[in-house]
Amino acid sequence: MIALQSRANGELSHLLGNSTEAALVSFGSGLIVISLIAPFNKSIKVGIKNLRAAVAAKEIPRWRLFAGVLGGSFVALQTQVVPLIGVALYSVASIAGQTAMSLVVDRIGLTGGGKKLISKRRVTAALITVFAVIVSALDRISLASFSVVAVALATLAGALVGVQRALNGQINEHSKASFTTSLLNFFMGTSVLTIMLFALLIFKGVEIAPLPSGPWWIYTGGTIGVIYIAFTSTIVQHLG
Repeated sequence: MIALQSRANGELSHLLGNSTEAALVSFGSGLIVISLIAPFNKSIKVGIKNLRAAVAAKEIPRWRLFAGVLGGSFVALQTQVVPLIGVALYSVASIAGQTAMSLVVDRIGLTGGGKKLISKRRVTAALITVFAVIVSALDRISLASFSVVAVALATLAGALVGVQRALNGQINEHSKASFTTSLLNFFMGTSVLTIMLFALLIFKGVEIAPLPSGPWWIYTGGTIGVIYIAFTSTIVQHLG
């Protein structure tokens, strides 16, 4: 799903010529989708109440509710990097970052499912995962577009996702509603991206580009993100 989102957001960024605007459009569309679902979904309303109660009872620190900021930062990096190095190389680097960070957050128990030792078996499994992604994407990786900085940013983006998923696991543990977790994430992410775009407008003189008329799939990044966060927030709290 991340690869599909990367393709959509990367193309949107290319057409707009403004990666931050593309990230905001992607995240904003996701917020619209989940906001349209919310009034008709009782579990989302119950989840919000559960989360408020958990915060009031200090069962979950307030700062962990800002997981969506990491998601917004991830998409901002994604829309910046994919047009430079392509989806294949971006996927390899970001998954490497996710995998490495996932081992760390599991070790410190940030997922909410308890601490998990970084065993040789888990490290081996992580390396096999990254190797499998490299093999599957090898024929689509172009050395001509290779950039150390861009690859490093892609790896950082993946690491942010690793932390975000862990925090979402904790949020989901208290909300008991995965789409509530998605709603909170997209609200936070859209907010931080809006601030970032306004900062660029004020201090850098960046102009907002008109939205392209198509192709239609460039606007699917937000919807993919809603589904991805809903599923991973549930899975992570159980599996790590």
